[in-house]
Amino acid sequence: MKDAQELIRKLKDEDQEFAKLWEEHEHFENKLEEYTKMRYLTTEQELDKKRIQKLKLLGKDRMAEIIRKHKTTNAC
Repeated sequence: MKDAQELIRKLKDEDQEFAKLWEEHEHFENKLEEYTKMRYLTTEQELDKKRIQKLKLLGKDRMAEIIRKHKTTNAC
């Protein structure tokens, strides 16, 4: 767990794409938390929530890919 946190910290500092994805991920997480706190969502809010969930998942998948690539290239 500690190694994973260190790797993420390193990638946020050294990899611009990863840093951007991380920032977007946090933004999406905050927006989804806002929607979760709301008792009712309008149709527009519900659609936005679904859109954000998809974007968050795509970003998370890309970050995982960057981590795997980093581990692979640094394991050799």
